[in-house]
Amino acid sequence: MTTLPTLQDADLALDDRVATLTMRRDDVRNALTGTHLIDDIVRAVEWANTDPAVSVLVLTGAGSAFSAGGNVKDMANRGGDFAGDVAEVEERYRRGIQRIPLALHKAEIPLIAAVNGPAIGAGFDLACMCDLRIGSPRTVFGETFLNLGIIPGDGGAWFLQRLVGYQRAAELTLTGRLVKAEEALALGLLLEVVPEAELLERTHALARRIAGQPPKALRLTKRLLKIAQRENLPDFLDRCACFQGMCHNSEEHLVAVNAFLERQHSSGKSS
Repeated sequence: MTTLPTLQDADLALDDRVATLTMRRDDVRNALTGTHLIDDIVRAVEWANTDPAVSVLVLTGAGSAFSAGGNVKDMANRGGDFAGDVAEVEERYRRGIQRIPLALHKAEIPLIAAVNGPAIGAGFDLACMCDLRIGSPRTVFGETFLNLGIIPGDGGAWFLQRLVGYQRAAELTLTGRLVKAEEALALGLLLEVVPEAELLERTHALARRIAGQPPKALRLTKRLLKIAQRENLPDFLDRCACFQGMCHNSEEHLVAVNAFLERQHSSGKSS
């Protein structure tokens, strides 16, 4: 039986190979700094990587926002994660919020963001770190760091341009403007926009469809999608050949092939 990790500011549930992490700090609009959400997110991803019962991880927020990113009040007071001199702040970023992009980049299972409301600053970047994003009319994105006189310290500039291209990423980052759901859909930041009441239902339906795939091959495919972003074609093809050899010698491959042939046989009989 799977044992879920203990989280402090988020809930974690597992159903039918789909894990759901719900951020529950609506009092600060699910801010990532000044809460335990950084630890919670990292712990959940590391758990999902090592638990074979998990095939997909959904991230969402409870309350009015997906995530407001950094705690602006702490910034104004030079407190919390933003206290201290240059070296202290740098170290706090490395040991704090920068753990999220490193953890999500190493995720072995697909990540889906159900963006239930505004995702601003680091909250927007958190959504961009996921493989898929589904929103509602309440979804608003904003790469707003420059508006506050800071840079995307969580690596947002790295993720955003890989989603929308350099020029659009530059425009969104340099202007700090907000992007509503329909524009986000047109830009490819969102896969779908669904009614607010249907957001989690639709997200979980997609997650279950993905989680129904052979689990070992699913994890290998997720790895290939990430590796393809940084590897040249000859090396990538060598890796594909290696992974495919593993797949062809797996039990789940034989089960899937036999199920496919059985469906074909049944379909032929019925026709």
